[in-house]
Amino acid sequence: MDLFDKLTNDKGPLGKHSSVAHGYFAFPKLEGEIGPRMKFRGKEVLNWSLNNYIGLANHPEVRKADAEGAAKYGLAFPMGARMMSGNSNLIEEFEAQISDFVKKEDTMLLNFGYQGMVSVIDAVLSRHDVVIYDSESHACIVDGVRLHQGKRFVFPHNDIENLKKQLERATKIVQETKGGILVITEGVFGMAGDLGKLREIVELKKQYQFRLFVDDAHGFGTMGPTGAGSGEHLGVQDGIDIYFSTFAKSMASIGAFVSSTEQVIGFLRYNTRSQIFAKTLPMALVVGGMKRLELLRSQPQLRENLWNVVRNLQQGLKDAGFDIGKTESPVTPVYLKGDESEAAQLIIDLRENYSIFCSIVIYPVVPKGVLELRIIPTAMHTLDDVKQTIKAFQEVSYKLQNKLYTQSLSNISI
Repeated sequence: MDLFDKLTNDKGPLGKHSSVAHGYFAFPKLEGEIGPRMKFRGKEVLNWSLNNYIGLANHPEVRKADAEGAAKYGLAFPMGARMMSGNSNLIEEFEAQISDFVKKEDTMLLNFGYQGMVSVIDAVLSRHDVVIYDSESHACIVDGVRLHQGKRFVFPHNDIENLKKQLERATKIVQETKGGILVITEGVFGMAGDLGKLREIVELKKQYQFRLFVDDAHGFGTMGPTGAGSGEHLGVQDGIDIYFSTFAKSMASIGAFVSSTEQVIGFLRYNTRSQIFAKTLPMALVVGGMKRLELLRSQPQLRENLWNVVRNLQQGLKDAGFDIGKTESPVTPVYLKGDESEAAQLIIDLRENYSIFCSIVIYPVVPKGVLELRIIPTAMHTLDDVKQTIKAFQEVSYKLQNKLYTQSLSNISI
């Protein structure tokens, strides 16, 4: 069999829908200035799908810093991998600023969040170690764990009693292998918006010997009194041994970072393959990142605006009778009952007739018969946006409940 025959005949679980999905449900083009209202297929839509939590993407000071950084350094400098020729004083200064903000001894910048997570897990673990991770961990964690050549165990989402069982299993194994135990979870889970049980996991350190690795992509910049993340919000930042986040959410940029002790970060600098063998972040992104962090720290009103929108949106949805699960963060899921074909009709209706653009999640990400509309509020949204959305959701929910979304997708032009 020719390798390409397989790729042509089996496009994968998502690709098999590409003939009707591409350009509409998948790979849609949102155009115009990044913000609550953008253009989709030439029409203005109220957009709830961008992780621009505190509105930095088009903040005038950010745009100015990005432009000045690009004008001064271009997109090439520094050239090469950081270990060989790509280091700079500004990179080290940015790392020191992040360390101070998240209250860790040291920090290493990473080119990308996904790539960085995979590679950091790979660097930290040897075949003698055991890794234990939450069942709803992001794909980057799952893919990092897949590289591990030792034992790996998964515990049901936020199930502390089961985590204890896995820790007991792991403890017996490392007594033989002379390895260590790493527990990985998230600060904010990006689909449901609930928080990882960081307090309870940190408390388990009194019973078991392990290190805690937290991915706080959705918590950094949104959670905690200063925006320093879920660990700060829950009062257990000191109990997090390795703290990880991306710049692709609240910072509205590219890149990521990992923070820990000086010794751990020193090890990672010389052993994280995705950084050793890849070009470093362009200086323009470093300059822009420093400005973003400055604004995150100096303009708490941005985070306050976000939470004002979040509170009104989530309370309004609950008052209207919607199930938003157990979210404790800006991530706002709305759970409905329906099948895949109804999901397609509903999202077309929202976009074409109500001018609202949001993501929809179906099985197997959520159970069969459940549809999830995933809303990402930002500091740039208004309370009028909230009212418009709740009203639209009430109307499409009525149509869904009364089986009005029954027309075949093939009969609808998109």
